[in-house]
Amino acid sequence: MKIGELLPRGAIRSELQGQTKIEILRELTDLLGEPQKNIGIDKIVEVLLEREKLGSTGIGDGVAIPHGKLPGISSVLLSFGRSASGISFDSLDEKPAHLFFLLLAPENSAGIHLKVLARISRLLKDSSFRERLMKAKDADELYRIIVEEDGKY
Repeated sequence: MKIGELLPRGAIRSELQGQTKIEILRELTDLLGEPQKNIGIDKIVEVLLEREKLGSTGIGDGVAIPHGKLPGISSVLLSFGRSASGISFDSLDEKPAHLFFLLLAPENSAGIHLKVLARISRLLKDSSFRERLMKAKDADELYRIIVEEDGKY
């Protein structure tokens, strides 16, 4: 399963406005469009914050992959955002996060959830990929870079 198949072009923000973890989660959730309207941003953020209690999804190197399983959805939902200034996200390396993939999966979908997480993690381990994402000029370029890099695997 390719990230480009899961990540709609409209679910990318080249400059996140939030300054806190909760604001970033709300902003990334808002990018999901119709699903978040049916379930509600507050409910989705609550699920994400519950997952954060188990351990930060700020994995280091300027990356965070907030994720959770959500009742009421039938497929994986994905959004992406970038913050040039960086956000404190309780990252493992204690540095600000700049690149955010938000992943929501149906409640009973352990397999697909883990596969998508692994795929995103593999992409973001590459420092040159992260650097290209940070230098991209807009959401269209971010999408192109993500799809291009994902196509290598």
